[in-house]
Amino acid sequence: MLIGATRKALDSLYVRRLKASLADAALPRNVGIMLDGNRRWAKSLGYGDPIEGYRVGGEKVQTFLRWCDAAGIEHVTLFMLSDDNLHRPESEVKPLIGIIEEVVEGLAEPQNKWEVGLIGSLDLLPDSAATRIKEAASSTVGRNGGTRVDIAVGYGGRREITDAVRSALAEHLAQGGNLEEIVENFNSDDISRHVYSRGNSDVDLIIRTSGEQRLSGFLLWQSAYAEVHFCECYWPDFREIDFLRALRSFSGRHRRYGK
Repeated sequence: MLIGATRKALDSLYVRRLKASLADAALPRNVGIMLDGNRRWAKSLGYGDPIEGYRVGGEKVQTFLRWCDAAGIEHVTLFMLSDDNLHRPESEVKPLIGIIEEVVEGLAEPQNKWEVGLIGSLDLLPDSAATRIKEAASSTVGRNGGTRVDIAVGYGGRREITDAVRSALAEHLAQGGNLEEIVENFNSDDISRHVYSRGNSDVDLIIRTSGEQRLSGFLLWQSAYAEVHFCECYWPDFREIDFLRALRSFSGRHRRYGK
């Protein structure tokens, strides 16, 4: 118990020092985070059911968003369920979707200040789940005073870009353009106006937990010039120290935007 108390005190001191070092630093406005490693966390602790990892990971979300609020992060995107994840066994996917429902409803509780948006193909979810998630998110419209939160559910970067191109072409055709003119004038702005997160700034920093070093299709269009930080710990073990280290890493980089 004494060792635990000492570790807690040292961690608290380190958090204060990290925050002090970031006081005048250039921090990201828009952060994407991949909540990875829940199943492996559960397995490492001997849980027979990986859903326990997702449950603990879901409980971490509000804590993480409070860290973002304190750091002044304007916009956060949480990658909670990819379109590829939906191909996993139903025995795993169904309870995971239930946890996501609970997370979104928790964020929507009246005492919270977060405005919650949804990005992804919610039509891939069971109708009842999609309805429940949408209703919870819609109840937060107009909130301010906290980080804006987008929940990526049934999300795939390639699917998003495909949908955006399709939507942009349909818009041009509806306005009376012919295909030759559309092809001639089509540009990246057309896609940006039709991605799921349209109207939001591009992501500045992507964090992935669990030690994996790939984006797995997350925010492919929006992350063209994003900085990426890979954290070794599993999402349920992600600490404020780990978050502040990611911000410190970002603040120390020189962003050239390809120039």
